[in-house]
Amino acid sequence: MSQGFSIPRFRLPSLVSAIGAHLPQWPHSLALATALNAATKLGLLPEDSLTLLEGRSFVVEVLDAGGQACFSYRGGLFRPLFSAPQAPDLCFRANLSAFLQLLARQEDPDTLFFNRELSIVGDTELGLVIKNMLDAVEWPQLPTLPIFRH
Repeated sequence: MSQGFSIPRFRLPSLVSAIGAHLPQWPHSLALATALNAATKLGLLPEDSLTLLEGRSFVVEVLDAGGQACFSYRGGLFRPLFSAPQAPDLCFRANLSAFLQLLARQEDPDTLFFNRELSIVGDTELGLVIKNMLDAVEWPQLPTLPIFRH
């Protein structure tokens, strides 16, 4: 993230969530599971924490987009679930801006949670494992692009 840039808090128009909720959700699950497997293969996710996820199911809901991604972790892989589990082990709910702020490390999960911008429902210990896992991720530095001058 470039210096001085920050992701503002925003909420997508309600029309987006109304439409998004009626679209198939499995592509979100497939995309997130694929991204998590890629992060694992790159060594970004701590292996000792991954073993604690074995057999667990997760739901990530992007409230203002009307989308959700459901996945589990089995046999060393994140696997998409093509329908939402009745009672997932852990469910994260937030608007898109909160998830983007988390990803960019602009906000931490605790701040978002206490500001009621992130809801975490389910196994408390598992939630703590996920939080610590995210905190331990060392994002690779992306090269900066040269600024073109006239």
